[in-house]
Amino acid sequence: MPGPFSIRLLDWDSGRDALLTVRREVFVVEQQVPEEIEVDEHDPLSLHFLAVDSAGLPIGTARLLSNGRVGRMAVLADWRRSGVGRALLTEVIATSRHRGDSRLFLHAQVHSIPFYESLGFVVCSDEFEEAGIPHREMHRVL
Repeated sequence: MPGPFSIRLLDWDSGRDALLTVRREVFVVEQQVPEEIEVDEHDPLSLHFLAVDSAGLPIGTARLLSNGRVGRMAVLADWRRSGVGRALLTEVIATSRHRGDSRLFLHAQVHSIPFYESLGFVVCSDEFEEAGIPHREMHRVL
């Protein structure tokens, strides 16, 4: 069973390597997302959230764009269902609320919709494909 973890708020320059460790494992290796679309022009402009284990090793990520879009939510397989994703998204919500955002939105992989619903997000689109994976847009009023 995974142990304790913590969440850090980082910018792209200071967190890039640790963030990409998780994102590559989850998106590129596990979900077969093309590596060339994993890093984009939004990364340097976003706030990044990194979950680390008790040894400081990266185990989960999320990012928050200036327009309130949440993205790049990823948790390593061994750490799923241990509260890491919930802690990451709770921190994103608190940070967004603190900076004065009125709402958040995201593109949820269809299998993850119940997770996002449990944190107050609501489906607001039909299904669409992104990086070859079915998604639906969701939003949450703050």
